[in-house]
Amino acid sequence: MRILVLILQFPPDVNTSGVLMAQLCEGLMARGHHVSVITTFPHYAQFRVADEFRGKLMERRSFRGMDVIRLFVLAPGRKENMINRLLSYLSFNVLATVAGVLLHDHYDVILCSNGSFFSGISASLIGAAKRIPFIYNVQDLYPETPVQAGQLRNPWAIRALEWLERFMYARATHLSVISTAFRNNIVAKGVTPDKISTIPNFVDTDFIRPLPKDNAFSQLHALSDKFVVTHAGNLGYVYDLDTFVEAASLLRSETRIHFVMVGDGVVRPQLEAQVRALGLTNLTFLPFQPRERLPLLRAASDTSTVTSGIWSRTPGAASASSHTIPRGWRPRSCGCTAILRSGCVWADGVAGQRSATIRGCRSWPSTTSSSAQFKRRRTCHGVDVTHYAGHRHAARIRGARPAD
Repeated sequence: MRILVLILQFPPDVNTSGVLMAQLCEGLMARGHHVSVITTFPHYAQFRVADEFRGKLMERRSFRGMDVIRLFVLAPGRKENMINRLLSYLSFNVLATVAGVLLHDHYDVILCSNGSFFSGISASLIGAAKRIPFIYNVQDLYPETPVQAGQLRNPWAIRALEWLERFMYARATHLSVISTAFRNNIVAKGVTPDKISTIPNFVDTDFIRPLPKDNAFSQLHALSDKFVVTHAGNLGYVYDLDTFVEAASLLRSETRIHFVMVGDGVVRPQLEAQVRALGLTNLTFLPFQPRERLPLLRAASDTSTVTSGIWSRTPGAASASSHTIPRGWRPRSCGCTAILRSGCVWADGVAGQRSATIRGCRSWPSTTSSSAQFKRRRTCHGVDVTHYAGHRHAARIRGARPAD
């Protein structure tokens, strides 16, 4: 089968959806399919096109065996401005539509991720022009995400985007969503259930695996003898990261506990300003890490946190390290935090409650570093951890409830 993939960001960009889609494409190629990708020039980390690609409108070359077409994208460097982000999405989708329609190549199906809100329109137009179906992979709920994050307030704009959302769902041949909550949300908008498949995201457990806490990463950042609380990923409006900083402030006297925030995003400058104003020395900011360091980062972390200011993006994958278990469940309620470790504890997004939970975590025994023993750990405080087929394996947490 010849598959055309439409996605806003793609490696070497470090955006999670792009990395995930690249791994999926590699898996499809391993099964004998031919994959072509229409995407942008790398721009995610700084919301600015990388220097080596500036001034280019289009470039087509092979990448990991895939035929990748990279296009110009408007990325002026101010991601915190919602208008800039919408214009960036539009610039990609206009060019992607033109490129996709004009391509003389034959494709059997289009796979489109909704990392860019308007991608479904491009996929619909390309599909109509080439008379092929398109599959819409829903990784986020738009426009709910910017609305609930307070970044989109204009009622006319919200209604227009809600109409476009329903239009894209209607035009798609089939929808794939990453959680039951997403499926229920879309069904409530009038999409028939048999048009939706729930396919949770995956994690490669041969790559993310149990490793010693005392490793090159923890040694480099003086974390080997600390109880490390980590948030890694996008630092965006949709995450309740203020609570993370507040918890660090409440625990500043606990010298063996150290907080690490890894990644970048629109709220990082204000978070750094908070830390400076509070005079915190127990919270370290680190940039996005090279992929090869990710297993070491996870192994160095005693507790990985998931903060949700609005919708959860489930299921993702935390680590299969010796100190955390895979996470696939995140609370939907506003301001909730899940701390998933050997005790699978969750707490409301209140800094005092979180700091108490972290104190409790610190006294828990470490989980085994044995991969075999880890994979046998199926339940924990009523949480069922299951493995299912994906790129390699994946772990999903069902029936999550507060620990006693």
